[in-house]
Amino acid sequence: MRGLLRLGLMFCLTLIIAQSLLIAQTSLKSVSREAEIVSVNKIFTDHMVLQRDQPIHIWGRGLPGAAVKVSLSRTGLRSADSKTLSSVVKSVVTSVRLDSSWSVNLPALKASTTPHEIIINSCKKNILISNVLLGDIWICIGQSNMEWPMQREMYYREAITTANQPLLRFYNPTYAGKNVFNQYFSDSVLQMMQPEKFFAPTSWQVSDSNSFRAMSAVAYYYGKSIVTNTQVPIGLINLSIAGAPLETFIGVDALKSDERFAAKAIEPWLTNPAIPVWVKERGNQNLRTGTNHPFKPGHVYEAGLKPLFPLAIKGIINYQGESNAQEMERVNEYAALTQLMVQNFRGRFQQPMLPYFFVQLSSIDSVKYKGQYWHLFRDEQRKIMERLSYSGMAVCTDYGLKDNVHPTNKKIVGERLARWALNKEYGLSIVPSGPLPLSAQYANGQLQVTFNHAKDGLATADGKSLRGFSLDGIHEVSARIQKGTLQLGNAVSSGAEMVVIDCEEQPEYIYYDWKPYTDGNLVNREQIPTSTFKIKVHLKK
Repeated sequence: MRGLLRLGLMFCLTLIIAQSLLIAQTSLKSVSREAEIVSVNKIFTDHMVLQRDQPIHIWGRGLPGAAVKVSLSRTGLRSADSKTLSSVVKSVVTSVRLDSSWSVNLPALKASTTPHEIIINSCKKNILISNVLLGDIWICIGQSNMEWPMQREMYYREAITTANQPLLRFYNPTYAGKNVFNQYFSDSVLQMMQPEKFFAPTSWQVSDSNSFRAMSAVAYYYGKSIVTNTQVPIGLINLSIAGAPLETFIGVDALKSDERFAAKAIEPWLTNPAIPVWVKERGNQNLRTGTNHPFKPGHVYEAGLKPLFPLAIKGIINYQGESNAQEMERVNEYAALTQLMVQNFRGRFQQPMLPYFFVQLSSIDSVKYKGQYWHLFRDEQRKIMERLSYSGMAVCTDYGLKDNVHPTNKKIVGERLARWALNKEYGLSIVPSGPLPLSAQYANGQLQVTFNHAKDGLATADGKSLRGFSLDGIHEVSARIQKGTLQLGNAVSSGAEMVVIDCEEQPEYIYYDWKPYTDGNLVNREQIPTSTFKIKVHLKK
């Protein structure tokens, strides 16, 4: 009898456990199905910035055929009993497509510092995205000097005191393989090299003394300068990768479509002669076979940029070049390769006037670093502005270090980069650049070099005699600043300042700062330095 009772109890207990497991499984399936009902692209999180003055595109996944309602509401309003209220600004309803995707376009709105919220509703599931501002989104690309975080920047301690910037927002994902040098990637890292997994999930953050520590220092100072001068909310999406060559930010299809660069898309990339040598060396340290890698042509494009193409943005900033500056063939192609990249971006973002502002490489000696071509590379970067409209270059040769590829003063870099944006995109009366050469003309034993961005005059940074000019790229010559008559098109400017060099014969070229580590001291009245350059000398008419 007792045996039968024991068997009965065991049967009941087994039944209870089985029922509990069934309920748990059903509950998990219900949660899983609810998660599948509707989702939004990962770029849309609390604290984000939406691009002003352009249609607002929001997209995600859902159940095919289901209705999706997307509303943008203004928050921060208060009722009589002090409860927070919201007012709907725009609302759109769409249906999920057969491939499970959905997207809506809300009308363009002006910049706003008032918090908004996005509400997405489908099949009784709601997604709320709060504390959203309307302003400008800048995508930040580059290699280690762009990636360089605020916590390692020269003025970090000082910057902490003003890090609370409610109008400045960061989207700053980390990436697979970061800081893995001189060794093979582990299996777990290799699994994360798939484009959809390469950048770790993250969310937008408001700038404060904690969030800004890991943010790109150049990007931070760039965004802060714009916010301070305009009060327009700024969102910074940081996709910079330490050591990354320019090729990783360019789509493989774009490379293949250009006969000059189609060879860069040939596999295996680890032995491809069209890829920078140092880049292949680092790739071979990490990989046993030619699989995905942060330096592989098109990889960051696929993993980070391509997913953003449906998003409206303001522009691109870039600090990159060290990995493309170590062989003459790579140096000579850089301006054209950059042009291809930016044209690729402008086409895919459907913004033909998308601004592109970038940092010129600084100065470095070639004793401890392979920087013997840096002056040629800097001049090649200068030529990018001749190839690309809506572009601008920040010159920072005066803050380079002789034996370190990473100058820690990123404040001056970010602020000089911001000058281009403030002048060209925000309409401020601010000089965007140091002097850039306009012409070199020879007549009667005298060479005259004229400059743009020097209407208020030229000077030397240290108050000493002018340095940095050469007629052969090797031997420095005496030069002086002198007033003269400058003709730009049909306009004539009397009393303009130019650089004058006495020489008996007409030289073929005039050079400035023509060495890796520079000591040229020509600046404008804003104390912004002149770019490295080599330009042809013409006979004055």
